Amino acid sequence: MRNAVGITGRLVVCVGLLFAIAGFASDWALIGPEGGNVRSLAYDPSNPNHILLGTSAGQLFASQDGGNSWMLFAHLGKGEDYVLDHIVFDPTNPATIYVAGWGLFDDTEGGVFRSDDGGQSWRELEATHGKSIRALAMAPSDHNTLVIGALDGVFRSRDGGATWERVTPENHVAIENHSSLRNFVSVAIDPQNPDTIYAGTRHLPWKTTNGGATWHNLKEGILDDSDVFSIIIDPKVPSRVYASACSGIYKSDNGAELFHRVQGLPHSAIRTRVLKQDPQRSAIVYAGTTGGLWKTVDGGTKWSLVTASDVIVNDVMIDPRNPERVLVATDYRGVLSSNDGFAHHTTSNRGFSHRVVGGVVADHKDPNRLLVGVMNDKDLGGVFFSDDAGKSWQQSSKGLDGRDVLSLRQAENGTLFAGTNHGIFRQVAVNGSWLPASMILGPVPEWQPKPPEPEPTPAASKAKSSKAGVVGRQAAAKAKVPLEPVIASASTPRVRSIEMSEKAWFAATDAGLFVSVDQGLKWYGQPVEGDHDFSAVNAYEDGIVTLSGLKGAFISRDEGKTWTAVTLPEYVSGVFNLTITPGPTFWLGTKQGAQRSTDGGKSWHYALGGMPRNDVLAVRYDATGQRLLATALHSHGVFVSKDGGQTWQSSPEAVVSIRSVMNFQGHLLAASAHNGLLLEQAGATAEAPAPGGVPAVAEKKKSSSSSRQ
Repeated sequence: MRNAVGITGRLVVCVGLLFAIAGFASDWALIGPEGGNVRSLAYDPSNPNHILLGTSAGQLFASQDGGNSWMLFAHLGKGEDYVLDHIVFDPTNPATIYVAGWGLFDDTEGGVFRSDDGGQSWRELEATHGKSIRALAMAPSDHNTLVIGALDGVFRSRDGGATWERVTPENHVAIENHSSLRNFVSVAIDPQNPDTIYAGTRHLPWKTTNGGATWHNLKEGILDDSDVFSIIIDPKVPSRVYASACSGIYKSDNGAELFHRVQGLPHSAIRTRVLKQDPQRSAIVYAGTTGGLWKTVDGGTKWSLVTASDVIVNDVMIDPRNPERVLVATDYRGVLSSNDGFAHHTTSNRGFSHRVVGGVVADHKDPNRLLVGVMNDKDLGGVFFSDDAGKSWQQSSKGLDGRDVLSLRQAENGTLFAGTNHGIFRQVAVNGSWLPASMILGPVPEWQPKPPEPEPTPAASKAKSSKAGVVGRQAAAKAKVPLEPVIASASTPRVRSIEMSEKAWFAATDAGLFVSVDQGLKWYGQPVEGDHDFSAVNAYEDGIVTLSGLKGAFISRDEGKTWTAVTLPEYVSGVFNLTITPGPTFWLGTKQGAQRSTDGGKSWHYALGGMPRNDVLAVRYDATGQRLLATALHSHGVFVSKDGGQTWQSSPEAVVSIRSVMNFQGHLLAASAHNGLLLEQAGATAEAPAPGGVPAVAEKKKSSSSSRQ
């Protein structure tokens, strides 16, 4: 008797799932830096030059020229954490496309999305909503039969996703030998019989030959406890099955009844994420591992490494017209492409950017130079610079050693300072090495009060001058007055924000506020009023400095020597930033939206007028455009005010969310959440403020402020 539970659903339109290319391209341009993480690749069977690329932020990129260039195409899901690992075109009608995703941070998020018009609109298959879907396959013999592997089971649809049935037992059903039928991460369907399904779990693979009525554990020859990431079946010889796992690559010639492990791969390459077989030459198989791309030309007897060993491969796509043309999806490097079966290869990322921006600088002296720091990209990340306003980029990260760049600033003399996840680094020339700054736990020595002079004694007055200092120190010690601050130890905190004022420089970190009074060579840090976890610091004229962390905000009116805690509205549960704009007006960006104060922070008013109700990240003054600019979490636009913050209008929306914004050459330059920089296009610039708008007074920050996010 079948141990299956029927699941019936209908196709529902998912609001906000897709934004058309044309609407995006007319208002914003994605300008890089190019590269980053790619999760999946798939070609249109009717036109293999048309390729879709999936990311880990719910985005699809499209290429119309065989992967030579890319364009941001669609966004699937409500948030920005869907990992799109599988894309399937219907070969009988390529306008029908299926994409499966899973939530990066929540195992109860995920689903399958379907388009019937080539990706111009998308619908979620309702019965799959909320499932962490790690695998998707279409039966080669029946385009209406789909199988998904999810953490809670294997499900099959025989009508193109309109309805689904569970073909594995419920998790709570106790069935002998079926305790491991969960946590599915791969599926494959026999090319001749759609009732024969292979499913890989985080433990071992399984097989059914009767559509899920019974399942057979495939453990012979496979190391126990192997995550089975990929299963492929030779279309010409269905009894030949390959499986890839965390323990290596396995091959079977008898329908997976017995596997043998492929020999010759080093331990660094045994974690094999994907296998792909040449569609014309079945003896050629590519294995994408965490230790590079490997290739066999003899059905798996011998394997050779065809990329660098530090390449992490997520997917492989082989052009069906010319199998020498191969594209590879990687972590950090983006897309690698080859026209000779990976005898040679190059990156192919024009138009593709999946970078998390930590900081942006517009160079003080070169109007076309942009500098950007990125996170999560290790040795292929760090800092990039462009000398042509973002048209091309070069990496400049020597000395950062793979650190994440969380903030980036430029001093008046051109020296760059990068706040990283392990301390502050400085770079004198754009192609030079980054050098670590000294970060010391303790108060700034120059700010410590001098100890009182000890009373002179007859003995001391007669002593030689060389001994006077010793006596003075002994007297001071007796009086318990320290001559120097106590230094705890060296520190390499997460430096989230750097600010520079005339007398002191500041760094907001997770270990307190660090201050430098020697142009960034030494930084001294300590908590402020008992708080040590800070995310943003801003400096203004007249010695005013603002400091904020999730728990609250502080104001200093003496260049950071003393601080006063800001009294927050009772309903505010988290602070992102505290800034000052002309008026002067104080602005709190909080989880509960923007809070506005015109009395120096004594009282606050909830600001709307077109502003989002929640999660406003920051409000800043754009002196060049004489306007206020604001950004909000998950918002795809920039909020602009020309009347001092009384009313706000949103810029045209981008496909991706925007975290911060600045004025660059008269246009908005935005840092996205996951896709590098966006530049506002000609004609989309907001108008100049009307008479009586933002008063041109007082928020004049230090000259370097125009280059901050």
